[in-house]
Formats: sequence, C-alpha cells, structure tokens
Amino acid sequence: MSFDAAKTLLLIIDVQNDFCPGGTLAVEGADSIIQPINKLALSLAEKGGRIAATQDWHPAGHISFASSHKDCAAGEMIDTSLVKGQVLWPCHCVQGTSGAAFHKDLALEKVSMIIRKGFRKELDSYSAFFENDRQTPTGLEGWIRSLGIETVIMSGLATDYCVFFSAMDCKKLGFNTIVASDAVRGVGIPEGSVEAAVTSMKSSGIEFISGNYV
Repeated sequence: MSFDAAKTLLLIIDVQNDFCPGGTLAVEGADSIIQPINKLALSLAEKGGRIAATQDWHPAGHISFASSHKDCAAGEMIDTSLVKGQVLWPCHCVQGTSGAAFHKDLALEKVSMIIRKGFRKELDSYSAFFENDRQTPTGLEGWIRSLGIETVIMSGLATDYCVFFSAMDCKKLGFNTIVASDAVRGVGIPEGSVEAAVTSMKSSGIEFISGNYV
C-alpha cells in the first residue's frame, strides 16, 4: 500500500488505564499494542503526518454504566431515550480519575489533538467522529479536513467497538481508512464480536496492515 504520509493521521483510540490490564474494563493484551503505536506515531510524525488521540470521558452515573440502572448487569443491552441497543458496561473512564488517564507508557509527545467523547451523561460515544445518536459530531472530522488529511490509520481499543465505529464512520466520510492490525485489540463482548467487526470493516473497503508500513 502506498499513501502520502504528510496527508495521513494516526488516530490513537482510548488507550486508557481502565481498558488496560488492571482496569475496570480491561481488554486482554491491551498493553501489548502500546509499543507498536508509539513506533508508528514517531515514524509518521517524522514524515510530516499528524497524530490525534481519543479519550473516553464519562461523568459519574453515565448511562452506559450497568450501575446506573436498577437490576441491570454489565453485558446487558437496553434502549435509552436517544439510542436503541445500548450495551451496559462496568463503571469506567470517569472524568478526572486514574482510570480515565492515558496509559503511562503511551507516548503523547506527537499528539496534537485529543478528542474527549462520551462526556454527555445521557449519551455514549464509540466513534471518534459521532456520538452514539449517530448525529452529534465530536469535531474530529472538521479538524482533519482543515489539515488536508486524506488517510486515517486506526489504532487502539477496542477493535469491536470504538475502533470499529470510528473506522466505519471514517470510511463513510470519504477518508482512506486503514486499521493497524498489530496496534488494536478487541474486548470480545458478546462472543464473536471481534471477528464480526473485522469482517464488516474489510467488506466496507477498510484495509488492514501491520509492520513497518510508514
């Protein structure tokens, strides 16, 4: 694959403590992607590319928390006033807590934009581009268009949720969309969700690459 690195954005999705080993919603192997992400960010930045990161940033009592709903458990699905099929999760990435902080080993020196998402109490956000009502923009699209970005490389957590929705939106918005397969990991809830997400992304024309590709 060939693309102009100077017109490429690396998007680092939700590499936060609560999604890493020891966190309240830990993704297996999450810490193993940090070094590949750091290496990719440095390589891309040296070639004139840009780096952005997203950060789950929930208020206490967020609608996606199972604890916010009586007699509900993590993994269940409910309909809310704004979203049908909201998955309920353990309490995670609460604003200002250590669980919401980026992993200490993630190199942020080259990051020039951080998008905080899911900060509305009644609305969750998986995609880096839109909240889960599929209408409310996060502001990322406008920023990267202003930079003349043509290609977006996805990395981070989790393959079957925030990476998936971000990649699908990115492709629909007309950007050349790539998933760095050695720099993502999935949560696997429900069983088979990672495989289904990868299949959907590939069938939508999203490319998967790994190794020293920048």
